[in-house]
Amino acid sequence: MNKLEQIVASTRAEVQRRRRETPLREPQDSEPRRPFREALRRDGLSLIAEHKRASPSAGVIREGLALQEVVAAYERGGAAALSVLTEGPSFGGSLEDLRSARAASRLPVLRKDFVVDSYQLVEALAWGADAILLIVAALTPRELAELQARAAELGLAALVEVHDQRELDVAVSAGAQLIGINNRDLTTLEVDPRRAFELLPQVPAGATVVAESGLRDREDLDELERAGVDAVLIGEALMRADDIEAACLALTADRPTMSA
Repeated sequence: MNKLEQIVASTRAEVQRRRRETPLREPQDSEPRRPFREALRRDGLSLIAEHKRASPSAGVIREGLALQEVVAAYERGGAAALSVLTEGPSFGGSLEDLRSARAASRLPVLRKDFVVDSYQLVEALAWGADAILLIVAALTPRELAELQARAAELGLAALVEVHDQRELDVAVSAGAQLIGINNRDLTTLEVDPRRAFELLPQVPAGATVVAESGLRDREDLDELERAGVDAVLIGEALMRADDIEAACLALTADRPTMSA
């Protein structure tokens, strides 16, 4: 069993436990969702800045820095949206991180986790997410279609993540309009920085494309922008920076930012 399979199996068991112990209903008085996809479709390449405490490939990334400080630096640095890891055992995240990020920023927030059950969509809504991640490699085609439809009903944007041509075909068949191309193979954790360029020509016109993993500097982003990518998701490189705001500005300078 590879690492992805282990995490997904553990997540399915944990979600069933939470479903039994803490039944949830769709919040009736939740705040209006912030427009996640629209934030990525503005002129130029948009930055989704990620709060990420740890990962299976890198271990602990950053300690001793408050989430609110990170999120505020991301917003000042010109990020268009936030991504918050909420998976606990492998990434050190929590739903409380999601709530804190929403309270500390005006930016739309993506709940980044291994979503395998509609219960997690209601959780995402209740804890302040505007969007959720659906990983094709972690789901059957039927699960993907059902979760994407349910997310739309709840007003949540769905970033559908793919890594290869087969997964892209599944995402397109499910009607995904917000597609993340992950340069990291989640089964081996290896990164191929050219993956996004290889798959981009196969993405249907009109879809919003996000490149993920292995991106660190302005040259990477400029090349992706010229190729037609709409946004990039960057976490580890920003979390490790001595000055997080300056690191964001180095990637977003001369690009449009959110208006007040």
